[in-house]
Amino acid sequence: MPRISSSAAPSNTGVANGTPIFAARLLGKHLNAPLDGGLVLPDGRPLFGPSKTVRGLVLSVVCTTLAAPLLGFEWITGAGLASASMFGDLLSSFIKRRFGLRTHSQAFGLDQVPESLLPLLVLRQQLGLGYSDIAIIIAAFIVLELVLSRLLFRLHIRDRPY
Repeated sequence: MPRISSSAAPSNTGVANGTPIFAARLLGKHLNAPLDGGLVLPDGRPLFGPSKTVRGLVLSVVCTTLAAPLLGFEWITGAGLASASMFGDLLSSFIKRRFGLRTHSQAFGLDQVPESLLPLLVLRQQLGLGYSDIAIIIAAFIVLELVLSRLLFRLHIRDRPY
């Protein structure tokens, strides 16, 4: 099984996680139905919160699937990577809501690790990754996300930087 380049997995994960940010900026309130339908759990807090939308999930999977061949992956791998990444992001939001953190609040590590770790673990064998590769990719993802978040904030694409 061929190994991927060291930049391909973070790039594809970046597409998966960046697409909802750009979609929100480009589409505004259009098609931004909350993924949890506004469900509030018995703890009085939302399941995920209003920033996790059907639009973000669908566009993340579609865009990552389309970008995958450009980054050296099969389209199905891109779809799987985006799906697992979005599941990790939803898990982070679920945990943050349980801790009482508001939507868009920052939780270093919790905001980055699940959405980068989960797809790498799910696709580890398919991508030919060892555990040290995964650790390096997660570290690269965290650094890139922090740098790009500040850049996107300065460009008025993000509401706030990490």
